Amino acid sequence: MEAIVDKFGRPIRDLRISVTDRCNFRCTYCMPKEIFGDNYAFLPKDALLTFEEISLLANIFANLGVKKLRLTGGEPLLRSQLPDLVRKLTDIEGIDDIGLTTNGVLLGRYAKELYEAGLRRLNISLDAIDPFVFGEMNGRGTNPQIILKNIELAKKIGFQMKVNMVVQKGVNEHEILPMAMHFKERGITLRFIEFMDVGNDNAWSFDKVVSKKEIYELLRSEFDLEPVDPDYFGEVAQRYRYKDNGVEVGFITSVSESFCSSCTRARLSSDGKLYTCLFASSGFDLRELIRSGKSEEEIMEAVTSVWAQRTDRYSDERTEQTAKNRKKINMSYIGG
Repeated sequence: MEAIVDKFGRPIRDLRISVTDRCNFRCTYCMPKEIFGDNYAFLPKDALLTFEEISLLANIFANLGVKKLRLTGGEPLLRSQLPDLVRKLTDIEGIDDIGLTTNGVLLGRYAKELYEAGLRRLNISLDAIDPFVFGEMNGRGTNPQIILKNIELAKKIGFQMKVNMVVQKGVNEHEILPMAMHFKERGITLRFIEFMDVGNDNAWSFDKVVSKKEIYELLRSEFDLEPVDPDYFGEVAQRYRYKDNGVEVGFITSVSESFCSSCTRARLSSDGKLYTCLFASSGFDLRELIRSGKSEEEIMEAVTSVWAQRTDRYSDERTEQTAKNRKKINMSYIGG
């Protein structure tokens, strides 16, 4: 089938699949513990898509042009038997790449089994290597050494890895250079993510954003960098490499330099709703179509219709007012 495009001619190439809305962290910019407390009502098990339902939908998306899948959460490693899902997804014709985004706490327990199931790429969220700063940001007091140890283990197993650092003014911008040096020395790509107004609970404002330009200038004060050409249309990160050893560093600039015009990403929540933007207010219920007995052809037609009507360009249009007033889906529910 011919690949589908939206109202702005953007094809569908990437599908982010949230496998759970639960997480073992309470990061201040995603799931602040003041909101997501001990009694917070997460989705019941029967509301989650089964692995068979996820595989069915992933196959439909592959037929519509999706080439890359990414498993997200919440924290995806909290989903029981996740390697079984990886095995199912690796068998789908047309899928060239499967990745997983994790905070890395449980990676030591599951890395080997995930690799054996066919997973090869990891994005690991780590916002500081200073124990106090990281403990405050993750809301659980977790020591970064746990994640750093698991990163080294995953590297030895053979995973390709990127580390993602969300930078917030007044919180962890002093960790930019220590993080850069640490991962440069270990040959691991570090990506700096501008603090975004995802969801409704992270008290976002432009004043708390450390822009790509600011981070880049700070790195330039210590390192010689050169730009790297994009690998494909719709690549999110602006990539550079250190001239002395070729290790890459990247920037995800949703706030200061939006990339809506080349966005090829759809998102599937853990309870089966399709979202066409990270900043969406509502989604289309694919789980209901599956469980009411609709055929694959009917589901494919529904997905095609949703994508064909897509006009999302939130980051192009963002203002302090839209960020404050627009009700958005929380990142812990929709995935990053």
